[in-house]
Amino acid sequence: MSTDIGSEERFLPLRDGRTLAYAEAGNLSSKTVVLYMHGFFTVGDASQTSHVFLSKNVRFITPTMPGWGNTSPPPPSTLYRDCLTSDMTALLSHLYPDFDGHNIKLYIAGGSLGTVAAQILYGAPYDKFAFGRCIAGVLLLGAFSPFRYHTDYAKYMTWTQYILPGPIGYYMPFNLLSHIIKFVLARKLKTIEGAEASLRETVFDRMDQAEREEFAKWSEERGMVPDDYVRKMAENVLKSTSKSWVGFMLTPPLLHSDWGFRPDALDEEHSRPPVLLTASKDDDMSPVAYAYYLAANYKNARIKHVDGGHMSILYHMDEVWAEFLADEQWS
Repeated sequence: MSTDIGSEERFLPLRDGRTLAYAEAGNLSSKTVVLYMHGFFTVGDASQTSHVFLSKNVRFITPTMPGWGNTSPPPPSTLYRDCLTSDMTALLSHLYPDFDGHNIKLYIAGGSLGTVAAQILYGAPYDKFAFGRCIAGVLLLGAFSPFRYHTDYAKYMTWTQYILPGPIGYYMPFNLLSHIIKFVLARKLKTIEGAEASLRETVFDRMDQAEREEFAKWSEERGMVPDDYVRKMAENVLKSTSKSWVGFMLTPPLLHSDWGFRPDALDEEHSRPPVLLTASKDDDMSPVAYAYYLAANYKNARIKHVDGGHMSILYHMDEVWAEFLADEQWS
């Protein structure tokens, strides 16, 4: 059994001259695969993966999404969803050259922004993403609903979100508001100290005392103090925008775009894999209403609730991965 601890970023040259960055961990010879799509301002990082993957004999693969970090942006003439399905097809075909249409077991997962990519892969036509026929389950952590069809999505946004990526930023011509906010953020995120300060302001300083204690306990169990984890996140923030800000600029159009399907109109075969949604009750970045919408519109979905804010699912991830990968949970 070939295993990897996930410390090294890898690079896959693509046919269109672009590059796809990814990391992986677990049993690299396993044909049980978790493909994890990352969230905002980070990259594919397998350096702190769950022990569940080894116990379940899983290969954990986490690509960096188009326009973030060392992964090239989509070609100008290509829809994001088509770029994503093409990139993931290339990656999985590279890692599984003996793929015959059904000989791997694929679990798709995503967190925050990555839930959009995970849903695009879940609903993609099989002629564009043949690996979709192998999907055994979908895990959406702090999910976004498709704003194109979830007509009430803006009701649950904070004012900051309502401006961007909500309706104000989306309908402003030429993506102008994204350019302005990019200019402001780029000045904040030039250094590791600036990235740490921004993370504390937007995420960690908003924790109540109970969640602070839980975060400290979680960190300690992994041989860290909370500051270590904040520093690690800050490092990935810098990596995510080290080449360009295209990933950030694409986010509002992506959230409002056509993902290639309607959740309530997927055919029976696409609806076969179950969808597990997690919802943190006090998460104002990924409101629980989005999970409720998806649970009501996907034919085979359920929600796992946890207490706390945007980061709180982190403390339950070993439990979530074990539940997600347990076949009996889906019977």
